[in-house]
Amino acid sequence: MRLLRCPTCRARVYFENDGCLTCGAALGFRPDTFEMVAVGAADGAWERCANVSMAGCNWVVPTGGGGSTLCRSCSLTRTRPADDDAEGRARFAEAEAAKRRLVAQLVDLGLPIVGFDEVDDGLGFDLLSSHFDEVVTGHEDGIVTVDLAEADDAHRERVRQELGEAYRTVLGHFRHEVGHYYWTVLVEGTDAIDGFRALFGDERADYGEAMSSHYGGGPPLGWEADHVSAYATMHPWEDWAETFAHLLHLRDTLQTAVESGVTVVDPDGGAPTPPPGGDGDFDVMVREWVGLTRALNELNRSMGEPDLYPFVLAPAVIAKLAFVDRLVRDASLTVAR
Repeated sequence: MRLLRCPTCRARVYFENDGCLTCGAALGFRPDTFEMVAVGAADGAWERCANVSMAGCNWVVPTGGGGSTLCRSCSLTRTRPADDDAEGRARFAEAEAAKRRLVAQLVDLGLPIVGFDEVDDGLGFDLLSSHFDEVVTGHEDGIVTVDLAEADDAHRERVRQELGEAYRTVLGHFRHEVGHYYWTVLVEGTDAIDGFRALFGDERADYGEAMSSHYGGGPPLGWEADHVSAYATMHPWEDWAETFAHLLHLRDTLQTAVESGVTVVDPDGGAPTPPPGGDGDFDVMVREWVGLTRALNELNRSMGEPDLYPFVLAPAVIAKLAFVDRLVRDASLTVAR
C-alpha cells in the first residue's frame, strides 16, 4: 500500500482511516488519484460513499455529481446479505474492507476494471451469507462469489486445517477469484495463450475430472517444485489464479514495506537491494521478497508464532510469477495510453 497523507496537515494516515488523528480532519479515499481527500471541506467537492454505514466504507464520490452514490469498490458488489441477516451484515462489512484493498491494488497496478453494470461478463461480486443457504466461493462470467463465513476466524481456520492449506484469508480469496476474471482479460483469446499453456498447462483439460481427481487423491508428490500451492495442481486455471493472487500478495507487501521504511538486506548478506518499482527488474523484486519474508518468518518465530509466509518459491514458480507480472505490466501500459 502506498504512503497516504492528510491533505490538511500532511500527517501520515492509513488506507482504512476516515479521519486524521493529528488535526481531526474528516477524510475519505479517492481511488482515481490514490489519495486521501477532505470530506465536508469548504469547496464541498467530496462526500462519503453511501455504504459508509452498511460496509464501513471510507471511500468518496463527487458531491452532486449526478452519478452513483456508491464508490468504485462498492459499486462492484452485485449482491449482499438481506437486511434482517445481522450476522451476514457484520461479516459483509469485513469482506468489503478486504475487497476495498483488492480494488485499490487493481487501480494502483493499472489493471482494467470494467464493472458488471457496464458490459456483459464485467467484474462483479456476490457476497453471500451461508447462514441460510449453501454458498460456494468461485468465479463465473465475471462474477466473483464469496461465502461470508470466510470472514469468521474460527470457520476459516477450521477449513484451512481440513484442506491442509498453509494460508487462507478473506483477501486471499478475493485475489484468487479475481485472478480467474483477469485470466479472461489477459490470456483468453490473446497472443499470451501459448505462453500460458507452456507454463501452466492446457486449460482445455476437463475441469470436472480435474476437480474429482484432486479431491479424491490429493496433489501429486513433489508438487512444490512446480506450483505455489497444492490447490494450484488441480487445473491450469487454478494454477493461474493461485499464482496471480500470490503476485498481488508479493507486490502489496513489498510496497507497504518500502513505503513504511522497512529495509531488509538480501538473502546472501550483501547490501540492501533496491526497492521494487513499477519498472523494476522482476529478479530484483523476487530477491527483495525472499529477504523480507525470511525476516518476517524469523520475527514470527521469535514470538512463538508459525511462519508468516509458509511458502517456498521454486524456480518454476518464479517463472510463472514473472509471466503473470509481465502481462499485468503490459495491461497497465495499455490502460495508461
